[in-house]
Amino acid sequence: MIRVVFNQKGGVGKSSITSNLAAISAAKGLKTLVIDLDPQCNSTQYIYGPGSENIKQDIKAFFEQTLTFQMKPQGADAFIHATPYENLFLLPANPDVTDLQTKLETKHKIYKLKEAVEKLVDFDAIYIDTPPAFNFFTLSALVAAERCLIPFDCDEFARHALYSLLDNVNETRMDHNESLQVEGIVVNQYQPRASLPKKMVEALQAENLPVLNAKISSSVKMRESHNESKPLIHYAPKHKLTQEFVALFNELNP
Repeated sequence: MIRVVFNQKGGVGKSSITSNLAAISAAKGLKTLVIDLDPQCNSTQYIYGPGSENIKQDIKAFFEQTLTFQMKPQGADAFIHATPYENLFLLPANPDVTDLQTKLETKHKIYKLKEAVEKLVDFDAIYIDTPPAFNFFTLSALVAAERCLIPFDCDEFARHALYSLLDNVNETRMDHNESLQVEGIVVNQYQPRASLPKKMVEALQAENLPVLNAKISSSVKMRESHNESKPLIHYAPKHKLTQEFVALFNELNP
């Protein structure tokens, strides 16, 4: 299964959701890949740890080779790296990847990621982290994916942005990838005792939007796991927040 975690709004937990679901997948024995398209490199730093900035074979190098003619171009596997965690692999981000965007758009390279991912048949699960914008790299991810997860952080601005986001996903499905489906809206940084988040979720459900049952709470434990470069399943496996991610994983993989 190829999943993209997408929201045009920053700070909604895309990288945390991507990395923690992937880490749980790997911990369950599935060979799992994270593709980090976000120039902020949060997923890369989170699951790879110190030294990630020194990796040369990264997402920028992958896209660079698509811009030049090569008799034998390297496959995506040449840019994939093992992480400290068994079964968990990474195609790392690069903060300068956006420098290539205009050239990639001009030369119509929107299907290159899809073509590369389709050849990675030995992976059981692939998770793609995206930039907080609807740009070439986000579109490449949506074109390559089968399922789309949408983080939602329970505020009015996020709710209004959600409709535009869903329109972009639907347009991508019609124009580029008919198999793409919105798998669900992930309610993140949820506070069950606060009235506003509860009302916001109820409003989305009343509109028949695909809100997932599993919700992710707000917790300092997430920041701690980021600081340690350890996904929650390895950092605090019994913590409530970790178990919420496990419940989310199980809901997506019944």
